[in-house]
Amino acid sequence: MKFAPYLVLSLSGMMLLAGLAPLPTARHEDAQKVPAVAVPVASGVQYELIGRYDVDQLNQILTKATPAFTGLPVTYTPARNAVKMYRVTYPSVIPERNNRPTIASGLIAIPETADKSMPMVSYQHGTVMEKHAVPSFPEESPETQLMIAQFAGQGYVVIGADYFGMGTSTEKDGYMVIGSQQQACMDMYRSSLAVMAKEGISAKELFLTGWSQGGVVTMCFLEVLEKNNVAVAAVGTAAAQCDGYVMLSGFLNHPRSIDAPWVSAMFILTAFSYEEYYGVPGLAKALFTDEQYELARKIYMKEPYTEPWPGDLHKLIRKEYFDPNYFAGTMYCTLIQKLHAYRWQVKSNVRMYYGDIDECLTIGLAQLPSMYQRALGSNTVEAISAGPDANHRGTYGRAAAEWKKWFDSLRAK
Repeated sequence: MKFAPYLVLSLSGMMLLAGLAPLPTARHEDAQKVPAVAVPVASGVQYELIGRYDVDQLNQILTKATPAFTGLPVTYTPARNAVKMYRVTYPSVIPERNNRPTIASGLIAIPETADKSMPMVSYQHGTVMEKHAVPSFPEESPETQLMIAQFAGQGYVVIGADYFGMGTSTEKDGYMVIGSQQQACMDMYRSSLAVMAKEGISAKELFLTGWSQGGVVTMCFLEVLEKNNVAVAAVGTAAAQCDGYVMLSGFLNHPRSIDAPWVSAMFILTAFSYEEYYGVPGLAKALFTDEQYELARKIYMKEPYTEPWPGDLHKLIRKEYFDPNYFAGTMYCTLIQKLHAYRWQVKSNVRMYYGDIDECLTIGLAQLPSMYQRALGSNTVEAISAGPDANHRGTYGRAAAEWKKWFDSLRAK
């Protein structure tokens, strides 16, 4: 099935770009190692056990690793059961490339309980610069560890697509290529149901969550699910930048003093991804200066580089793109305007958390999806502040705890 293309963007897990020290996370050696044996299930899907977290390890993530990652103290619901983690590989297609077949990967984390019917949370991950800093490599993904510890450690099955070009995928990065990201998420969801059936487990309610880029992907995924009449119990996002034109033109023409130097990653990853997936040769060359084009290419291709991070947009992007009229007439702008992950009648209840001092998201943009739905006469989408001290990571840290409370309350009814 071909899904309508939308776009996505965001930032997460970019500690080196933000000038931060490496983060304490649950490393691969901390997870209890198990032999990797791929188990086939229906329609070309297979999964392999990649690790296990016991209750103590899960609570270490909640009390130590996550606060170090987000920078804000948050009280989470303690884990009560161990979790087994599996890498799922599954067949999919690339809508933008005439549905060319591909193989994608993702994570399914299954609680170790006697329950045979469990709620499911699909988590859509944020922007990362490393190929393996994604859900199916949880030891390299602090954001995924939080979801595993807070939700799978409390009896929820947690799933997460790596997206095309990430994880074990052999494609190039499809950053913010929403048709592909929708496809990856939908096929991961269906594949996860097959894995659960193989394990003798059925899914109860379906919840969606996502941070940053993942918050936008979550909204795009929600649109596809609703169009396919898949019931979604509730949706939570954190720091979701749901309108590409509003965000990127804001960075170009209305920069804030708190804007992070790593917002340039959004321009770099989108330009090369669009060139690759939409088949627009020279798109990135037209956007970036001659002096920094090669560095931008290395960053996208995940090749090593020794140059400083290109955080100055005026050195990275050609000067004519800072003219709003010129920018509006470019192919790059035409493609980025496909990102508007809120312009439909949203049926499901959505809570979108934002931080008052987010380094890559204005309060106005954060509230835009809710305002749009209210303009339609709907109150299904709420915009909620995570606090005056909540930055990009802090918003996620606080939102995850609130999602859990909300989802639990809905399940109790």
